Amino acid sequence: IYLKLSQFGDSTNKDWLALVNKLNLKVQNNSAFKGIILDVRNNPGGYLTDAVFIASEFLKEGTPVVIQETGGGEKSTLRASRRGLFLTTPVVILINKGSASASEIVSAALKDQGRAKLVGETSFGKGTIQQAEDLGNGAGLHVTIAKWLTPNGTWVHGKGITPDVSVTLDLKDSSRDTQLEKAIEELVK
Repeated sequence: IYLKLSQFGDSTNKDWLALVNKLNLKVQNNSAFKGIILDVRNNPGGYLTDAVFIASEFLKEGTPVVIQETGGGEKSTLRASRRGLFLTTPVVILINKGSASASEIVSAALKDQGRAKLVGETSFGKGTIQQAEDLGNGAGLHVTIAKWLTPNGTWVHGKGITPDVSVTLDLKDSSRDTQLEKAIEELVK
């Protein structure tokens, strides 16, 4: 199954639940079902809580998803917070330089916990958590309030997440998605 998650926004969790509940019914007892390809290429991210929610679909409840570290060095771990439907399903995640923030949190959590193989290109590397402040009259301010670390304690800021299988898109043949082809190959082998 191929799932494209283009951003983390206000309706992400509701839309995600509706989709995976429907998919779960379709794939139960289906021997042709090999796993899930989650495509977060060019996903700029969004809410931290949404990243934890999505990761919880694939990680056992209580499993570390992300570590939040304040400027004073205080660390708190956010954990898978619900019972996911695809806890043992093979997962391949497609990432690229446009995958940032919340999409990196999901990717890193599943990689660090041995739940997914990452295919594509190194991600953007946004390892900070920001809070939006409304200043009125249409003005706003984003304030960095913490940094986030992968479950293994890695800060990806400025470095990004390196995929397990590095594949660039074939610029000469735009009709082929070589990264998706490789993800399918990794899933069925």
